[in-house]
Amino acid sequence: MNILRIKSTTLAGTLILALQFSASAADPAYWSWAQTPPMGWNSWDCYGAGVRQEDALANADYMAANLKSHGWNLITIDIQWYEPLAHTTEYRKGAVLEMDANGRLLPAPNRFPLTAETHSFKPIGDYLHAKGLKFGLHLIRGIPRQAVDRDNAPILGTTYHAADIADTNSKCPWNTDMYGVNMSKPGAQEYYDSVFAQMAAWGLDFVKVDDLSRPYHEAEIEAIRKAIDKCGRPIVFSTSPGATPVNEGGHVQAHANMWRISDDFWDGWRQLHEQFARLNHWTPFRAPGHWPDADMIPFGNIRAWTANGWTHFTHDEHYTLMTLWCIARSPLIFGGNLPKNDEFTLSLLTNDEVIAVSQNSANNRQLFNTNNQIAWVADVPDSKDKYLAVFNASLAPVAARATNAPAAALSASIPVSLADIGFTGDCKVRDLWTHQELGVVTGQFAPVINSHGAGLYRVSPAK
Repeated sequence: MNILRIKSTTLAGTLILALQFSASAADPAYWSWAQTPPMGWNSWDCYGAGVRQEDALANADYMAANLKSHGWNLITIDIQWYEPLAHTTEYRKGAVLEMDANGRLLPAPNRFPLTAETHSFKPIGDYLHAKGLKFGLHLIRGIPRQAVDRDNAPILGTTYHAADIADTNSKCPWNTDMYGVNMSKPGAQEYYDSVFAQMAAWGLDFVKVDDLSRPYHEAEIEAIRKAIDKCGRPIVFSTSPGATPVNEGGHVQAHANMWRISDDFWDGWRQLHEQFARLNHWTPFRAPGHWPDADMIPFGNIRAWTANGWTHFTHDEHYTLMTLWCIARSPLIFGGNLPKNDEFTLSLLTNDEVIAVSQNSANNRQLFNTNNQIAWVADVPDSKDKYLAVFNASLAPVAARATNAPAAALSASIPVSLADIGFTGDCKVRDLWTHQELGVVTGQFAPVINSHGAGLYRVSPAK
């Protein structure tokens, strides 16, 4: 594994120099578990901490019927699945958690009835696997405070106890469930080993570990990596939330399969606009097996606990998000309640030409960002063609936002030099969103893009 870890600063912030590595037999095995950006669903945006079995399985059924054939295959149950009284986004201080005698969290049986008899998520894992889907869970870094303060639970297979390894000064600032683990203490690694051995027995395929990236907990990231590798099951490892420090890029890409580049991302234009720079900054660390993560896709029926939980994004902003996530190869993790999707939302998730950019492109990079006119380009493997994404990222308000009408009054022609993307002659252009051939262009391609909108194209030599 050839990894370069560089820390350097400029007036503009952190400067990441070129990361040089090559795929080889020395690359870690876990990079092979996520050779393309994961595609799936996560319960957080629509159910918060209150997701229940029927919610997760309804979304799984929808995915299997409507999305699996387009590459979507991961169902992740997010935070506090172990808290019997968890509800929406509120965390109850001092809540009593479901936990075994060794301080390991268990599913709340009242919320996940299939787990009640065995105190195990395996029946739900089996349900998902039978549909050809993958099973993911959320964790918070550390060991339950309950295991330390109430039970002083023994660490499985050791003579140590929870109080011996807990760092009671290391606490998640927004959730009271856990203490950090002091990895210098005997029994600390064994605790993490026991957690992931249990999850492997449940059939887990993916884990999102929260309170890990901001601040950056290097020792516990390494401990989780070791525990997953020891458990005998290929569990894809995601760190959260962000912003992960860019100067830790070499470390995080060597230990995790994906990592958050921002705090929780929601359905606001300014938040979406900020992701352009973040994804550009992480370009040196984007490669098969390890992906900078721009967070979930908050489309459709998000905030299901409210009376009107539909996304605030306009149609143009939907195109911008999906185009940016795909051209930058961010994981595609949908956050809305899938069974309530409308036809427009479903059309975005099932456009195979667009999804191919996410799943099968290379050398993805920003071409320019000038006065909020932005272009990204990527190679089409085994081809002379290029993928080209063009964005009109003006911060001006979109006209007729409430009706999702096209922002024609604020549209702009954005010229892209064909020479700048590697062509010396005439080119053919295909619009991947509309599946239309746009004809032959000479010298430059200048699509007209609505404000807050995007275009995604495949550019080919004309001859």
